[in-house]
Amino acid sequence: MRQVNIHAAKTHLSVLVEQAAAGESFVIAKAGRPMVTVVPYKQAGFNPRIGFLPDLSDLPPDFNQMQENDIIALFEGQNENPS
Repeated sequence: MRQVNIHAAKTHLSVLVEQAAAGESFVIAKAGRPMVTVVPYKQAGFNPRIGFLPDLSDLPPDFNQMQENDIIALFEGQNENPS
């Protein structure tokens, strides 16, 4: 994979972005040390199908607090059903 120093990346950003969008990934380095990898948006694993089947799920309004006391009791070593 091609490595570009940070100064060159700033100077030629628009060209590098176009190349990355076309599938030519590259690494931006600072003082010869790789810092980040630039890859095409879709290659990075982003899912454009946000909201897939939104009408088929129904979460209760208190979903984040459901069974909160039971979970806290388990973490604190308390057992609701002593043997």
